[in-house]
Amino acid sequence: MLKVLNIVGARPNFMKIAPIYAEMKRRESEFLPLIVHTGQHYDAAMSDSFFVDLGMPTPDVHLNVGSASHAVQTAKIMMEFEPIVLGQQPDWVLVVGDVNSTIACALVCAKLGVKVAHVEAGLRSRDRTMPEEVNRILTDAISDLLLTPSPDGDENLKAEGIPESKIKLVGNVMIDSLLRNLKIAESSQVRENLEVAGKDYAVLTLHRPSNVDEKEVFSGLLESLLAISERLPIVFPAHPRTQSRIEEFGFAEKVANSNIKLIEPLGYLDFMRLYSGAKLVLTDSGGLQEETTALGIPCLTLRENTERPITIEMGTNILVGTNPEKIKQTAFEVLADTNFTAHAKIPPLWDGKTAERICDALLV
Repeated sequence: MLKVLNIVGARPNFMKIAPIYAEMKRRESEFLPLIVHTGQHYDAAMSDSFFVDLGMPTPDVHLNVGSASHAVQTAKIMMEFEPIVLGQQPDWVLVVGDVNSTIACALVCAKLGVKVAHVEAGLRSRDRTMPEEVNRILTDAISDLLLTPSPDGDENLKAEGIPESKIKLVGNVMIDSLLRNLKIAESSQVRENLEVAGKDYAVLTLHRPSNVDEKEVFSGLLESLLAISERLPIVFPAHPRTQSRIEEFGFAEKVANSNIKLIEPLGYLDFMRLYSGAKLVLTDSGGLQEETTALGIPCLTLRENTERPITIEMGTNILVGTNPEKIKQTAFEVLADTNFTAHAKIPPLWDGKTAERICDALLV
């Protein structure tokens, strides 16, 4: 039986760990899974509600590191996690994604000689100004098993000199969570509560520092979003960081007097119910690029690059950057094109069975 510490820290991690943990619990003769929550996302709206929605138990270990600078947060996680590893003596530590918790826990294990498996390995944006890109590259360099979501991940790792024996294409575990919870999410009344049920609407997420921390950039994005909202109302569950910038930059009145409906962050099931009915999604997050591709929903990614190019090559995603005119033009073209999603395909192994393949890979 393999003892596996499953690391979660921020909301995207929870959706990735949930199906893996469930599969490990199902195979109880093969796995003893434990959940370690670093506390990188530390308030209930950003963390605890997702555990409930995903049917995950209370974490076995909670490090409670909270918010801080990248350096301080990463160091705190390492300091708190090391004695857990020494005490638990796991066979594997499984890290997911690209947040500070991912690299911090992987680095602790690398120093202690404990095996690390990285789920969602091999993704690259080619932009090292993004903290997430640095986390991805470093985590992949020190992990023992690299579990990739798509063929481009394999190619990226091989190009970086990673031995093929460490690389395993398993598919996208985010899609496991999506497919398992779509039906459950139908019980959510979020569309009715927001008065968009049965109507055309768009969904927006915006949280990256490069988009919301610079007033000029945020102002340009807002200009384009206001224009789009005149044709299609936009529901905007806003990250606390983004909400504070809206107030700080003096944008609150402009948003309040528009067709952009600014709301608090939603739980996993409510948010899934909301975006799964949208005519258009605008985002700077990673996971939504994948989920909209799986659901055949047009997605405009408000970034200059993406670590998920397969969602553009095969899916429904368009990289539009932060130029207001390009965003508006592309949005209007997509909304006018009734056949926009006809070309889209779901990438290989995005079939809801990735957690099974991950567990199989750990047993080899």
